[in-house]
Formats: sequence, structure tokens, C-alpha cells
Amino acid sequence: MSDESYIETIERYWGRDGLGQAILDALAAAGAAMDKLTVDDLAPLDHFHGGGKRATTRLARLAAMAPGMRVLDAGGGLGGPARTLAVEHGCHVTVLDLAESYVQAGAALTARLGLAGRVSHRWGNALDLPFADAAFDVVWTQNSGMNIAAKETMYAAFHRVLRPGGLLVLQEPMAGPVQPPTFPVMWARDATTHFLRTPYAMRALIEAAGFRVRAWEDATLETSGGSAAPAGRSIQSLVMGDMLPVIVENGRRNRDEGRIVMVQAVCERA
Repeated sequence: MSDESYIETIERYWGRDGLGQAILDALAAAGAAMDKLTVDDLAPLDHFHGGGKRATTRLARLAAMAPGMRVLDAGGGLGGPARTLAVEHGCHVTVLDLAESYVQAGAALTARLGLAGRVSHRWGNALDLPFADAAFDVVWTQNSGMNIAAKETMYAAFHRVLRPGGLLVLQEPMAGPVQPPTFPVMWARDATTHFLRTPYAMRALIEAAGFRVRAWEDATLETSGGSAAPAGRSIQSLVMGDMLPVIVENGRRNRDEGRIVMVQAVCERA
């Protein structure tokens, strides 16, 4: 698949016009104080990954995130993890995403919370990162590589933009011992845009890209599900709409039958 067709495929699947306003409308309907929103208010609507904000908190603790860290959130979507890292850990975060509607919505939400000085949003491709060598202390990525076949290229790019000794902090669905998974899943209607590898293969790939593994944990149970928000008031429901019930059921089945597992890991750039 060419770069152009890959970008078009991702935008066609993930892109949603008016997503930022839909999030604000859902917050208002839930009774949020719209003039003083917090990262916790936004959490059901801006953490679009397994486990929601609690998984982000777990991963940040595993990585010992600290004030002043320069972080690239690759595939960071709406910026929920980035804003959490800024507010709760004092990090400076650049969010990169390939879906323009997420970049726009994320920037608007960041501005709404008064965090534009600590979190920025850019459109871009994780396979061709538009940043200088050694520009970051941390590359953070949660549930962002499932549609990417060229994982070697992606991890080489992560290695390049990290300073020596910098950290790759990831949460990623991986292929379990039972295959194939049941479709649709959250990120793919079928196998044509589904590119998971086993934890063994992923660890070998990451080490070959120049990283030393500090922590590698099966977090499948801890990261199951998203938020507990009412129907229509989670990011999953806003994006997936009527398909969400079957996707959720397939997610449960894939987890319980060992078809998809979730790994959280912290790796040091050699």
C-alpha cells in the first residue's frame, strides 16, 4: 500500500467531521461544568484506547513519568493521554496523529483547558516523523499501531527522534495464541487493515530497532474496555455509532479466547 493510499484509508476509517463539537455536546449533556472542564471530565471522551484513563495512569506509573519530560505522543488522537501527562506529571507533550479531525478536535480541547502552552497537536505520519533527531525524552504510544504493517519502519522512526537513554512507552494490542480474531474490532472491519503481531515477535522487533526492554507486562485484564460512560457519552460510541455493541462483544470474545492480548512496556533507547 502506498503512503497516499494508506493515509486515505486511515482518514476514511477514523475521520469524523464535527468531532470536537460532538464531544462538547456530550459533556454538556452529562452535566459537566463547561466553563471549568478538567482532564477527568474529558476522560470518557478523549482516551480512545483500551482501559481509558486508568490504563494511561497505569502506563505513566510503569514508566515513572516526571516533570519536564519532552514527550511525543505518536498516534495520540484527541490528546487525552497528552493532557493527562501534562497536568498530572508536568510533561510537555507533542501529539501527532494522521486523522485531521482528531488533530483539530484535540487542539480545541487543549485550548479549552488552557493547556496550549504544554500540549501541542500536529498532523503527521508515524512512519515519517517530522521531527529532528533526539528531539524527545519519551515516545509515548497507546493503541496506535494496529493499522500499521510496516512496524519496523515505525520503531526505527521512534528510535531516531529519541535522545540516547530516552524511553519508548507503549500500550499495544498484540496477537494472542489463538488466531484469527473475530471481526469487526475497534480498529478494523476485517483483516485487510489489521496488522497485529505476537508479543514475542514485537519484543524482538523493538529490540532489533535499538531498544532495551525495562518492563514488559501483559495488561490484558487491566486494560479491558473503555470508559463507563452512559451510551452516547463515550468516545467509542461517538466514533463507532451503531457498530459499537458488536465491536464490544467481539472485544470481549477476542480477550477471553486468547485471540488478542494487550501489552504495556517501557523500553530504553540504546
